[in-house]
Formats: sequence, C-alpha cells, structure tokens
Amino acid sequence: MEKERTRIVDIADELGLSTATVSNVIHGKTKKISDETVKRVQKLLEEKEYIPNMAGILLAQNNSRIVGVVVNNHEKYEGRVLEDAFISSSLNALSEELNRTGYFMMVKVTDDWQEIVRIASMWNMEGLVLIGYCEQDYQKLRESMHIPFVVYDGYFEETERVCNLVIDNYGGGYQAGAYLKSMGHRKVLCVADNYVCMDRERIEGCKKGMEGCQVDFWKMPLSRKLRQQFYRDKLEEAIKYTAIFAVSDFYAMEWIYFLQGNGVKVPGQMSVVGFDDSPWCEKIYPALTSVRQDQAERAKGAVSILQELKCGRNNKRTVCFPVQLIKRDSVKRLERKYKIEN
Repeated sequence: MEKERTRIVDIADELGLSTATVSNVIHGKTKKISDETVKRVQKLLEEKEYIPNMAGILLAQNNSRIVGVVVNNHEKYEGRVLEDAFISSSLNALSEELNRTGYFMMVKVTDDWQEIVRIASMWNMEGLVLIGYCEQDYQKLRESMHIPFVVYDGYFEETERVCNLVIDNYGGGYQAGAYLKSMGHRKVLCVADNYVCMDRERIEGCKKGMEGCQVDFWKMPLSRKLRQQFYRDKLEEAIKYTAIFAVSDFYAMEWIYFLQGNGVKVPGQMSVVGFDDSPWCEKIYPALTSVRQDQAERAKGAVSILQELKCGRNNKRTVCFPVQLIKRDSVKRLERKYKIEN
C-alpha cells in the first residue's frame, strides 16, 4: 500500500505548533521564529520524509524562478510543432541554459495569445520566451502583461521591456547564394511557404549572393499532403534548375527525399541547401549543406536579457546573432557553365 503523504498540519499537531509556523520554516521565513523551534520542525520534517509542494512554494515567492517558453501552434506544423527540428533544438538549448542558471522551464503550445497571459499570471512567471508569433500578438501581450519577455525572430516595432532575438537571415541567405555561385550554379530555385519576414530575408540574401544569375522563387503549400502533390506537379520544371535553396532544413529534406524517390540524384543532378543546420543534416544522405544558427548562444542571450529586463538594466530592443554556412555533401561543383533558360 502506498505510504500516506505527510501534511503540514500533521507536523504542526505533533509539535504543538501552528500550521503557519511550520509553513514559514518550510519556506525559509524564520526571522521571527526561535532557532530551537526551527530545529524541531526541520528534524521532524526529515524524520517524516516530508515532500514539500514545490508549486505552492514557488507561487508564494516573489521570485518563482519559472520561465515560460511559449510556441505558436501554427497550422503548418499540423499539430506536431514540438517535432519540428528548429523548435525542438530551440527548446533543448533553452532547457540547458535555464537549468544551468537555476530556473524552471515551463513549455506551452498555443495559438491563442490570451492563453499566454493566463498561464503567465497563474504560474507567477518571471519571464517569457515567445517563438513563432506575429506583430499583432506581441503588441497585445505587451499591453496585457508587465513581466518581461523576449522573442525569437519577431517582426514588430521596437518597444520597452521586449527584446527581439534575431539571426542574420539575410546574411545566411547571402552565404548560401554566394557558395552556390562559387560552385558553378547559375540557375537556382528558392522555396518557402511564404515570402514575408525571415523567409523573405533569406531568399533576398540568396539572390544577392548569386547576383547576375537566375534565382526564382516558388511558394509551397502549408499542408504536407498538398506539398507532395505540388512536388509531383512541378518535378519536370524543377529539374531544369541545378540547385534548390530551401528556407528551412525541413523543406530541404522533403525535397531531397522526393527527388531521390523519383530518380533524381542529389547532388548529381540537383544540389540542395537548407537553413538552420538541425541535427538531422548530418544523418540524411547526402549530408545536407545548411546555414547554422547557434541555438545555445541564442538561449544564453535569452536568459541573460530576461534577467536584465527584470531589473530594468537592459535597453536593447534587438539583438542579432551571426550565422555560418556549413558545407557538406548535398552540393555538387559544376565544371561547365549552364545556359540560363527563360
């Protein structure tokens, strides 16, 4: 039979003390309690193997040490947002950094900004890290909450007590384009599910890096089922290009699997470059060339800036982290010049 949990009232009754006194000892509020009483309570707590209600303790403190990480449940993830390589690697890096600095991480997936306000208040959170929301959401949150928060890749007007942590999206796209050009590619296809914000910056950077060459853009459907049909419909046209630059590793890998499944060799007939440098880049065949963003460095910046914002010491509105192209086997050097087809 499971052992019955010891309660504060049980400790208080056995020692002839009030529950408030025992509770204060547990919470470390002992200034008005004699040393002898503190020792008696602590001794009995240890003997009874009392397990404190940490949630209650944290909620009662001014500093809960809880940081919420909230991810937008965007329709493109089709209910599997935490399985996305970028999201999962972001959470892993944040978990490591928050553990290292003595914080608790609470993860919430939602597409409702009002729910963010509720959970932040309910759990007495010290700060928030928001991933994947839009400008309108950030403005509403700032008006509704007073706790500091940082944003991953936000696009909004700079405002107080909000810090936008971005990466050099344009520079990453430029590195990808310049590399493809240096490898002899003159006709490149850029693919994404939209042409706004960070995706647009990555594509524009690629175009600049391939200046003087043909760079086209295809907008793909959000639904995986529709994308597969899109790939089939576009295959004949796609193989007229020598390389594909995808704005994420996820889409780059989808293209590789589709091309290989339809007899198109990668990189023999089609080179592919991704963005994010997720752990899967080294595990697929061929290993994927990708633009690396340092998740650990961004997580470190997120936690440090939250601490500064809480104390009113940080006046940064935007922090930009560098990126680096990681060259692997998915890009082939072309020895002859290709004529650009219209």
